[in-house]
Amino acid sequence: MHHPFRGIWSRAAALAACALAVTLVAAGSTPAYAADDDTERPTAPGPITVVAIDTTSVELTWTASTDNVGVVRYSVGARFEDFGAQYSTDTNSIRITDVRPSRTYTISVWALDAAGNSSVSNPTLRLTMPPGDDQPPSAPGQPVAYDVAATVVWLRWAHSVENVVLDRYEVFRVDAGGLLTRVREVSQYPPVNSAQISGLAPNTTYTFVVQARDEVGHLSPLSAPVTVTTLPPPPSCAVRSVVRQWSDGFVAHLVVKNTGTTAIDGWTMTWRFWASQQVHGIWGAKVVDRVNNSYLRVRNTGHNAVIPPGGSVSLGLVASGTQLPQEITLNGGLCVVADE
Repeated sequence: MHHPFRGIWSRAAALAACALAVTLVAAGSTPAYAADDDTERPTAPGPITVVAIDTTSVELTWTASTDNVGVVRYSVGARFEDFGAQYSTDTNSIRITDVRPSRTYTISVWALDAAGNSSVSNPTLRLTMPPGDDQPPSAPGQPVAYDVAATVVWLRWAHSVENVVLDRYEVFRVDAGGLLTRVREVSQYPPVNSAQISGLAPNTTYTFVVQARDEVGHLSPLSAPVTVTTLPPPPSCAVRSVVRQWSDGFVAHLVVKNTGTTAIDGWTMTWRFWASQQVHGIWGAKVVDRVNNSYLRVRNTGHNAVIPPGGSVSLGLVASGTQLPQEITLNGGLCVVADE
C-alpha cells in the first residue's frame, strides 16, 4: 500500500508501532524489546530501480533495509529543481503518479523503524521522465520599454501560456533585413517577464522581440516588436545648493546648471535619500519614485523641461531626516559641486 508522506498512517501500522512500543512481561519470561530502548538506525536501502515508467508516473523498487527490531516504512523524496515532494510506503516499492513529462527528478529513499530511527538515504537516482509535451508556448506579450537611459533599457512583457513547464525567455534585437540577434536570456525558474538590455549606443533606435522556450525545447511564436530610442549621452552639469537644517529635517534649494553644449529637453534628477526619510514638500520638480530605497528620483514640471547650454533649473525640497541631497545626477550624468 502506498500513500503520501503527509498522509496519516494506516490504523494497522499505527497499532503495530504501539505494540512495539509497549513491553509485555509474562510471569517468569524475559521482557520483550521496548521501542523506547531502540537507538539503532536501520541500514540504508539498496539502490533504486525503475520498474515501470510513462510520461506522468513511475514505479520504483529497492533492496529492503534491515533493522534490529524492524522497519515500519520508507520515506521517498522526489526533487525537481528547488521543488520537491515526499511520499511514504510500508513496502520496498512505490508508484508515484504526480510527476511531469520531461522533468529530471532526483529520487532518494530512507527507512524508518518503530522508534523513529531513520537510516541514511540510499544513493540517489537521477531520473528524466519521458517527453510528453507536444505543444509550444504561446507568444509572449508585446514588450514595453521603461527606465530608458543612454546605454540601457528595461523591457517587460506579459507571460506566455505553457501547458507543462515554461523554461526561459529569449530577447532578440531585430537588425536590418529582419535578422535576429539574441541580446538577453532570462532563465530563472520560474522565468521572470522582464530583462535589462545593456551595452546600447546613446541616441539610437532599436527594435526588440521576445520568444519563449518550454522545458522540452519547443519555441513560441515571436512577440510583437517594440521600438525604443535610447537617450542622448548624459549631460554635464554643476549643482549649487543652499540648505537650512534642523534636528530631524531640512529645506534645500538646488540650482542645477547645464554645463554642456547641447540643450536638455526633458530631465530626471536623483540624489541620496534614505528609505526612512519623507518628502514634506517639493517645488520645481515632481517625485517619480525611490531608486533601491536609497535615492529619490524627480522629473521636470511642465514649464522647466528645457535647459539650454549654460542655463539652469531651480528646485526645492522640504524633507525629514538628516541625509541631505548628495550625488546629484541629471539624466544619468553625475553633477559636480559648483563653486560658491
